[in-house]
Amino acid sequence: MQSTQIARKHQGMAMQYLEPAEVLSVLREAKAKGAREWAMIVTAYKHGLRASEVCNLLVGDLDLKNGSLIIDRLKGSLRTTQAVTEHRGEPLLNEHRALREWLRQRPNDGSDFLFTSQKGGRLDRTQFFRLFKAIAGHAGLAAEKCHPHALKHSLATHLVSANVNLALVKQQLGHKAIGSTMRYVTTSDQQASKATASALMTIF
Repeated sequence: MQSTQIARKHQGMAMQYLEPAEVLSVLREAKAKGAREWAMIVTAYKHGLRASEVCNLLVGDLDLKNGSLIIDRLKGSLRTTQAVTEHRGEPLLNEHRALREWLRQRPNDGSDFLFTSQKGGRLDRTQFFRLFKAIAGHAGLAAEKCHPHALKHSLATHLVSANVNLALVKQQLGHKAIGSTMRYVTTSDQQASKATASALMTIF
């Protein structure tokens, strides 16, 4: 299995991501806040979504019966249909349940958008930003981590650190080019040599 190190830098700036325990702390606070908040944040994390992409989701994009979600990503990324999953080991990561609970409570205001504002209609990305910032702050996160884009970096970082095949990480994040995924990974000459020796031992 390929050994990797997580790249902490991107374009000269540190990529902020949440440790797994921090993700759970945020989800715990979000669930305490409400079904909408829990559903939005667990969906953003598990699919590596930008704030605008979360706000752009439509009710029609979600098919809970078949456990799928259509995602139209921005900035030239892929349009994907991804699984809406449960999580037996950690209830806070049960996206299927979170979305089901939100749909049960979601006001029928005639809006096509999945996540609506408290006043009705589409939730704006700035509203989501403020909401996430407040929840993350209550969860005790450092100020630089209180930005919803940290969720996308977190998913990428966690998948890479778990040695998930990079092609699969690329697909889950909706990247068109593998180079966008590779920014989360750095390797050393020593790691490359060790991996090569191990592979050749297996082949020969």
